Amino acid sequence: MRRFLLYVHSGRVVALKAARRVAEDLHAAGVKPTITRAQAEEISARANDPAARALVETIHAGHLDVLDHENLPAEIELCIVLGGDGTILRALELIRPLNIPVHGVNLGHVGFLAESEVAELGATVRRLLAREYVLEARSVIRTKAFASDGSLLHADWALNEASLEKSDRERMIYVVVGIDGRPVSEFGCDGVLLSSPTGSTAYAFSAGGPVMWPEVDAMLLVPLAAHALFARPLVMGRSSIVEIELSPESPSPALLTLDGRRQVELPPGSRLETHLSKSSVHFARFAETPFADRLVEKFKLPVEGWRGGNPDTRYDAGAGAS
Repeated sequence: MRRFLLYVHSGRVVALKAARRVAEDLHAAGVKPTITRAQAEEISARANDPAARALVETIHAGHLDVLDHENLPAEIELCIVLGGDGTILRALELIRPLNIPVHGVNLGHVGFLAESEVAELGATVRRLLAREYVLEARSVIRTKAFASDGSLLHADWALNEASLEKSDRERMIYVVVGIDGRPVSEFGCDGVLLSSPTGSTAYAFSAGGPVMWPEVDAMLLVPLAAHALFARPLVMGRSSIVEIELSPESPSPALLTLDGRRQVELPPGSRLETHLSKSSVHFARFAETPFADRLVEKFKLPVEGWRGGNPDTRYDAGAGAS
């Protein structure tokens, strides 16, 4: 029997209602919808909410399986995420070891990771059941943090970014940036961001970094409020390894944060090593929508003057320069 995993923003009524509809549609199609026990308990705790209560009834009716996340079976073919980008990031933390592709259903907020809208839910489920999608690979970054004696403190990954920032708001941290085994710059700052192309429209975008197309095979470094003459964002290729050394004289520890969620404190004298991972995460997309269109849609960019006021005019590759 086919099996889909549902991951839902349990704090939003619209997400709970959507999850119940998806579960019932999948069950009616002979597919086994599944939710983790942790999520089921979160939803049950909101029993006073009619939407939560209705979803719990779906579970009790046997139309939605509940499994411990440690026991999720390898035959799960897809994870449907009902929420925004933050919910998708939480789902990826859970399922990345299983290498399950994700399809995000947006609930109304600006987001770059979700593929479809909640208003199109019925058609979305039908297309996913028919496997009318393509898989889009997204690069992730790997991080390793080492103590001053070289011992490993922490190893992790991130889809969007790894941020190394001051943990004391009243003090700077002092860092030395190295790339490919060579020192590049030393400065005091609020922090340093290391971002994937996907993360270039997240924290790195707010910090003044460039937007990178998702297929660009590169990593981005963005200094945060650096006290330096040269503190520009840097874009490096896949083979590059970035090292951020936290000076032993730094007046405070630093906080390493992965995708805005997972955190670990690093003491002065520690070193962060980051590079693009060989493995990727995969999103189930209905169409290979040009990233430029997604950028215009999400940021509501003005394009009225494009080619005589026709934004749907496409570039003709055959008409390009020879």
